[in-house]
Amino acid sequence: MQRHPFIKDTVGILVFISCVLIGTILINAFIFRSFNVVGPSMQPTMYTGDRLIVNRLPVTWAQLQNKPYIPERGQVIVFKNPRYNVGTGDEYIVKRVIAFPGERVTVTDGTLTVYNNEYPQGFNPDNDNNGEPGSPTSGVVDTTVTDGTLFVAGDHREGDFSFDSRSGLGLIPYYDVVGPVKFRIYPFTAIRTF
Repeated sequence: MQRHPFIKDTVGILVFISCVLIGTILINAFIFRSFNVVGPSMQPTMYTGDRLIVNRLPVTWAQLQNKPYIPERGQVIVFKNPRYNVGTGDEYIVKRVIAFPGERVTVTDGTLTVYNNEYPQGFNPDNDNNGEPGSPTSGVVDTTVTDGTLFVAGDHREGDFSFDSRSGLGLIPYYDVVGPVKFRIYPFTAIRTF
């Protein structure tokens, strides 16, 4: 007995759609994710409407080894907002990594300084970011980063433009990190890597 061509075609289409959906879910969970920038907190590095590709592979690899993923200082990362409640604020946020557990972070007279065993006199973590961010840092901060967390800041650090570890967001747990930003793919006139 031969199957009706309509049933065969329908089953083929359903299998194809299922494979595409499963593939998309797996790619988003383990390989890369796409996010839109909203708000001025990362200017002049990123602007509202920029489309970013976040590399999930380092996070996936760390999870396979049963270790936390730890980004590099100066990397721009996307993470789940630890203060997110449904209907209020952004669920995912993009910021720059400033400091790691055990390091002391201060903001004095517009300058961000990190102190650790290697640099007991302190250093400015922005000196290695190719001129990003370009603005002085507002506020007064003196905090030590706790175990399993990161100190992050937006690149637009004047006034209240960036809600980050300096201004009420707090420290970011390693497990909330989605991954480092790898590419800006839109607008097409400003495509770049990070």
